[in-house]
Amino acid sequence: MILDPLTLLAFIPAGLALNLTPGADMMFCLGLGLRAGPRPAVAASAGIAAGGMVHVTLAGLGLGAMIAALPWAFDAIRWIGVAYLLWLAWNALRQCPQSSTVAPMRAARAFREGMVVNLTNPKVILFVLAFVPQFIDPAHAILPQFLIYGLVLALGGFVINGAVGVFAGGLGRSMATSPRFTRGLGLVSAAIFASLAARLALLQRS
Repeated sequence: MILDPLTLLAFIPAGLALNLTPGADMMFCLGLGLRAGPRPAVAASAGIAAGGMVHVTLAGLGLGAMIAALPWAFDAIRWIGVAYLLWLAWNALRQCPQSSTVAPMRAARAFREGMVVNLTNPKVILFVLAFVPQFIDPAHAILPQFLIYGLVLALGGFVINGAVGVFAGGLGRSMATSPRFTRGLGLVSAAIFASLAARLALLQRS
């Protein structure tokens, strides 16, 4: 058996508690829900979950060793993420103030944006490398264990972040009755994305 059932049972509530902790992924879904509506927010949550699976796969394949050998890789990923979040903030500011509805967005684009935001957040890499190995049994294959634990985290995050995005999307859709409020939604979304960029820019590698 790849995983000890008792270890998996201990991991599930710990993972859900971490999913419930507000972070960059949750705030991104909140901002996107306000700006584009519930469906794109759910798609973005799915993209974030997919990005999380990429992280755990890379961690299982030895990403920690690469970061230790190439310290600049951490900063490169971090600054790419900062630039992308600032680009999203700029797009939110460009939202047309004359529109009386939230800005439309294709689900595929929202999925891609969510995945890129997750992949360019090195804090997720550090979290995966620090948290998941505590539950890994070195006597069994490492990568399958990372993938199983990653799937637990991805599913929990998808449900929770998606729910936050749906709530925000419903709020934005029901209240966006005037150009002024629509403009306000764009400003709030831009502020969220910009604050995430600032937080990421100040992140230090420990």
